[in-house]
Amino acid sequence: MSTTKIAFIGAGSVVFTQGLLADLFAFPELKDVHIALHDIDPERLETAYGAAQHIAAERGAAPRITAHAERRAALADADFVINIIQVGMGEATRTDFEVPARYGLRQTIGDTLGVGGIFRALRTFPVLRELGRDIAEVCPDAWLLNYTNPMAMNVQYLAQATGLTRVVGLCHSVYWTMHDLAELLRLPLEEVTYHAAGVNHQAWVLRFEYQGEDVYPRLDALIESDPQLRRRVRVDMYRRLGYYPTETSEHSSEYVPWYLHHDSEIERLRLPVGAYLGIVDENVAAYEKTRAALAAGLPLPVEGTMEYAPQVIHSITTGTPRTVYGNVPNHGLIDDLPAAGTVEVPCLVDGLGVQPTRVGALPAQCAALNRTYLSTTDLVVRAALEDEPRHIRHAAMTDPATAASLPVERIWELCDDMVRAHGDALQPSLRAVLGT
Repeated sequence: MSTTKIAFIGAGSVVFTQGLLADLFAFPELKDVHIALHDIDPERLETAYGAAQHIAAERGAAPRITAHAERRAALADADFVINIIQVGMGEATRTDFEVPARYGLRQTIGDTLGVGGIFRALRTFPVLRELGRDIAEVCPDAWLLNYTNPMAMNVQYLAQATGLTRVVGLCHSVYWTMHDLAELLRLPLEEVTYHAAGVNHQAWVLRFEYQGEDVYPRLDALIESDPQLRRRVRVDMYRRLGYYPTETSEHSSEYVPWYLHHDSEIERLRLPVGAYLGIVDENVAAYEKTRAALAAGLPLPVEGTMEYAPQVIHSITTGTPRTVYGNVPNHGLIDDLPAAGTVEVPCLVDGLGVQPTRVGALPAQCAALNRTYLSTTDLVVRAALEDEPRHIRHAAMTDPATAASLPVERIWELCDDMVRAHGDALQPSLRAVLGT
C-alpha cells in the first residue's frame, strides 16, 4: 500500500498549516504520511518546513516532509490537496479596505461578499485555474480541499472553470457556531444534535436539539433575559428570521443591507468596522513569532484546531464514517437555491469520498437571503468565465451592503478604482476601466 501524500498549497500560511498538521498527526493512521509543502515565498516555505518537522516530532509522528518551490512537484501523485493560498497577502487585503473606505463603504472582514470579497475572488481565480490544470495533469484522482475565501465564489469557479469534480470547500463556521451555542446554554457539545444548511458564512441552524428536545426555546429565554446578547448582529438576525446564522456578527453584518450603513446600528450592535486589518496584523505577528522560535530552537505550541480537512483525509483513507459540513455545487441539494451555486450542507465522508446530503427546501426567508448572496457570487464567476468586466460592476450593484451604502454611479467608480489598485493580479480581460 502506497503512502498517502498530502500537498499543502500556500503552506506559508504557517499558523494555519501548523494547526492542520497537529490535527493530522493526532490520528495514528496518518503519522507516516507524505506532507508536500508548497509556497511561492521561500522564507515562508522554509518556516513552514521547520514548523512541520517540529510538530511531527512533538506528536510522535514519522512523516516524510518535503518542501517545493515548484507547485507541480508538490502536487505530483498527491492523494489530497489542501488549498490555503491568499493571493496578494496582507497588502492586497489592506487595499480591499482602504479604497472602499474612501467612498464611505464600511466592511468588517471583507473576504466573502462585498467589494472586498469580489476582488479577493478575482485575483484568486487565475491561480485556481492554474492549480486546477496542474491537478488534472499530475494528480487527477486527488481530492481538492479548499479553505481559501471567498469560499462560495472559489468553489463555483473551480467547478465551472477547471472541470474538477473532487472539490469540497471546508470551513469551521458551523462547528464553532454549535460549540459556542452549546457553551452559551451550558450543554455538553457531544450530546447536542444539529442540522444546518445554506451558503458559506450564511448557513442556518435548522434543528438544534439536546436529548431529543428542541433547545431553541432555551436560547430564546436566554436572549430575552440578557440585553447584551441582543447587541449581536446574528442574535438580531435570529430573532427576526427564526433560525440562527452560522457565522460571527462581524461576518454576518456584511451580507445584508441593514447594519453597516447606519451609525446607530454600528453602535447598537458593537460592529468593529475594519476588524480584519487587525487580524492581518495578528497573523503576521504570529508568523514572525514562529520563525523566531524556530531560529532560536525554542518549542512551538502544538495545538489541534478541530478542522475538517484532517477528518476528511482520515475518513477517506481508513473508511471511518463521519459527517462534516462541506461547500459543494448545488446539484439538487437545496431546492430553493440556484443549481450552479455553492451550498453548505452536511456531507457523509467515508472510503467512498465526500458525499453531500440532500436538504430539500430552506425556510423561505433564509432562502431569500441566500439567493441574493449567490446572485452576487454568480456574477463574479461569470465576469471571469465570460471575460466580461461589466459583470464586476453588476456583482457590486447586487451586493446588499454595497447597494445600501452607495449610489450606482459611485459603485462603478469604486470598481474602477479597485481594478486600478489590483492591476496585474486580475486576468487581462477584467482590467478595463469602464467609467460610468
